[in-house]
Amino acid sequence: MKVLLYLEAEEYLRKSGIGRAIKHQERALTLAGQDYTTNPQEDYDLVHINTYGYKSWRLMSKAKKAGKKVIMHGHSTEEDFRNSFIGSNLISPLFKWYLCRFYQEADAIITPTEYSKSLIAGYGIKNPIYAVSNGIDLTRYSYSAQKEKAFRDYFGIKEGQKVVMCAGLYFMRKGIDEFVQVAEKMPDVRFIWFGETNKLVIPHKVRQIVSKKHPKNVTFAGYIKGDVYEGAMTASDAFFFPSREETEGIVVLEALASHQHVVLRDIPVYHGWIDESSAELATDVDGFVAALNKVLSGQSHKEEAGYRVAQSRSIEKISHQLVSVYEKVMERME
Repeated sequence: MKVLLYLEAEEYLRKSGIGRAIKHQERALTLAGQDYTTNPQEDYDLVHINTYGYKSWRLMSKAKKAGKKVIMHGHSTEEDFRNSFIGSNLISPLFKWYLCRFYQEADAIITPTEYSKSLIAGYGIKNPIYAVSNGIDLTRYSYSAQKEKAFRDYFGIKEGQKVVMCAGLYFMRKGIDEFVQVAEKMPDVRFIWFGETNKLVIPHKVRQIVSKKHPKNVTFAGYIKGDVYEGAMTASDAFFFPSREETEGIVVLEALASHQHVVLRDIPVYHGWIDESSAELATDVDGFVAALNKVLSGQSHKEEAGYRVAQSRSIEKISHQLVSVYEKVMERME
């Protein structure tokens, strides 16, 4: 069996969770010794499609006509499309219909969590749906003095200064509004947001937050990867992710793998794998402030439990689950 991993418009998606997810898939298949390609021109038996554009639809149609198996990755739902781009709430029902066309045509769907699986099944999709985490490379987010120094030097972090970080696109769904509201209530703490989105496609309110309507202790760092970002994951005093909707949250896995203190919004996607034993959970600004103060004052000790959650979703474990799904889908053809 040879697998084609496909990501349309990679140059635009590389900064997103989807762009990172396919890199995790490549790493997983390499670890599992599974033969794969990312070149649609090569021969393959099964295609694992990660995107929903015209080229993805055309590839799906071509593969099915050739008798090959098609797996769609359920990265997206109507719920996590809302509160993102300009007009996203208005067209979200149309987006759901569009997603369902892909999901209905596929032989199977892989999605990161039981929660996103339940959402897609709730759309009336009858095809098999498998919950397989995006996975995390534990070694990449282990402590490194060199990486931590790169982070501190890049941002000019002073000795003893408290730092809270977040990572995500510039979406209201990601809780960017409450991120700055929390920072306003904690003026002695440095808040750094990693990640960015083209300001032409985000609502005016979000553009205002990023451009000027945020306190002085907030830094919108833009898209940064490598040593600076990975150093931030271990060197920061807390990872604060107030997202209102996720299908999993790769950045959450990165923080857990970093033995980091994690503060999250209590939303359904985490139910069953992250709870109060492994992260601080809250639902509003005051709750987030209280949770962060608990962490910064040394009263929260959940890093090891959080790391065990990351271990349960390591790339090594996910690699076998991914190949197992491929084999099940191929068996249905025989």
